[in-house]
Amino acid sequence: MLVLLPPSEGKAPSGRGTALKLESLSLPGLTEARRAVLDELAELCAGDEEKAREVLGLSEGLRGEIAKNTQLRSAGARPAGEIYTGVLYDALDLASLDTAAKRRASRSLLVFSGLWGAVRVTDRIPSYRCSMGVRLPGLGALGAHWRTPMAAALPEAAGDGLVLDLRSSAYTGAWKPKGEVAGRTATVRVLHAPTRKVVSHFNKATKGRIVRSLLAAGAAPAGPAELVETLRELGYEVEVQAPARAGTAWALDVLVDEVH
Repeated sequence: MLVLLPPSEGKAPSGRGTALKLESLSLPGLTEARRAVLDELAELCAGDEEKAREVLGLSEGLRGEIAKNTQLRSAGARPAGEIYTGVLYDALDLASLDTAAKRRASRSLLVFSGLWGAVRVTDRIPSYRCSMGVRLPGLGALGAHWRTPMAAALPEAAGDGLVLDLRSSAYTGAWKPKGEVAGRTATVRVLHAPTRKVVSHFNKATKGRIVRSLLAAGAAPAGPAELVETLRELGYEVEVQAPARAGTAWALDVLVDEVH
């Protein structure tokens, strides 16, 4: 099972240990694309601060994030699972999983990123600020920048198992499962049961809890149909729309009564 996650806007501070080693990150086919983004982002943020703030879409209160991006090669790196914070990652709470569940997380979780493309939670990265929606002056829109290298690297990472796609819309454009891989992909919406509406906060929190439940249970559903049954066994109310044709993803709705 491969679980695709969005990153978080908020991030924990960089560590004090060894600095970033691009070549040590998972999915080595993305290395050159990562280097291109890293080089341009660092150059942008070392120059005109106002221009950098505008390109990165930062408010005045987040101006300090620009300086962080100038130190990406020298700052201490930490496992990505410790860098990413926020609602989904608080609910996932990787640090409190038992040893076996942590091993499963290291194999199955893949976090998408405007800067790194995608990383595993054990990959060591510094704290940064660069969303997938950024358009760098030289490279252009990052979503488009990542499509070609992702198209080569992600099917291999997906292997022949289930792909559980929990990414937000900003990150789905960087890689869209196609063909046979799409047929074993499941996307998930979390809906407030009485209104059938998506609400951002509990959407993220419930997705974090779903991933945690699967990891803690040692679940290994072989495909989308098995995932539906597994989630129901774990206590989730799930509605499913099987694909109308081959080569398209399954759409799952997880219903939640309370907004929390």
